[in-house]
Amino acid sequence: MMMWSNFFMQEEDRRRREAAGRRWAQGQHQLTPELEGKIKLGLLLSAVGSTLAVLAVGTEFWVELNTYKTNGSAICDAAHLGLWKMCTKRLWQADVPAGRDTCGPAELPGEANCTYFKFFTTGENARIFQRTTKKEVNLAAAVIAVLGLAVMALGCLCIIMVLSKGADFLLRVGAVCFGLSGLLLLVSLEVFRHSVQALLQRVSPEPPPAPALTYEYSWSLGCGVGASLVLLLGGGCFLLLTLPPWPWGSLCPKQGHRAA
Repeated sequence: MMMWSNFFMQEEDRRRREAAGRRWAQGQHQLTPELEGKIKLGLLLSAVGSTLAVLAVGTEFWVELNTYKTNGSAICDAAHLGLWKMCTKRLWQADVPAGRDTCGPAELPGEANCTYFKFFTTGENARIFQRTTKKEVNLAAAVIAVLGLAVMALGCLCIIMVLSKGADFLLRVGAVCFGLSGLLLLVSLEVFRHSVQALLQRVSPEPPPAPALTYEYSWSLGCGVGASLVLLLGGGCFLLLTLPPWPWGSLCPKQGHRAA
């Protein structure tokens, strides 16, 4: 008798769970083809921004440091660095454009020596052309950039859930994530700019004397700026899709309601 009682109780629980699942599925809002198409276009735009963001954070052409060309020497020194590592290069002055006073650009062929920043492992500052980095600022720029990528990935996941499961309430969450990731990347770029200024000012007093340097921001930082703007635009587009339609119908009366 007890066995049959347990069987009926389990069967009743199973039916209740199935009914609750059906009610939950019926409560999900089905995306209209028009809304689904707009969300896919927004996701494509955000995918472009995400690609630019990954390319910017993963490469080391954020800024180029160039020494001045010297007479009587066949080579000159240049360097380029990003969030994670730096590369110093020895270039042939014959390869440098004739109207350029400084060594570079860093994309020219030459003898390169690339190393990762040690403040991620041992906490040591890096030395570039007798100048010392300020590791706290560099670390802050890298951490903010990684946080931006993580929030961006969360936004992509939310939009994919909207398209695959019809969970339209995640559309607003995805919009906020993409907008926040764009802002974080912009903050990371600004912090990195301050790290470059700190590097140029922290000249070592030890011999040999530090050479005069010029700097120019390179294509990796340009990708970061583009990614920030595209992600902000994508987040704004998703946010607009969550807003109710503007009541233009109440402002503009229909043709059939005009007075004769």
